Amino acid sequence: MTDPSLAQTQAPSPATTGVLVILTVKAGITRDQVMAVMPDEVRQTVQLYLNGKIREWYSRSDGRGAVFLLDASDVAEAHATMDALPLSKQELIDHEYIAVGPLMPLRLLMSKP
Repeated sequence: MTDPSLAQTQAPSPATTGVLVILTVKAGITRDQVMAVMPDEVRQTVQLYLNGKIREWYSRSDGRGAVFLLDASDVAEAHATMDALPLSKQELIDHEYIAVGPLMPLRLLMSKP
């Protein structure tokens, strides 16, 4: 998208339909510190999944955390969900939040020429 006029004429940002959360173990935190909390973390995370708050979840291939796709209407809601978990409460992990929504270029398929 190199034409600036194209960027200006596009529709506004999509509605947020979920929030991607990237969890990373903080620097200096040992595996033993994380593993001491994992039984509670796993139980509470599974409960969030069963309640429909977590749509998808993955392990990071670098072994430093996880990636969740939360059913949340905004980043604040996702933040509140993640802050309630044991690893967050004990400040062992960092989070990156990315609001996501429908792929906006697909709207071009719906417009009449």
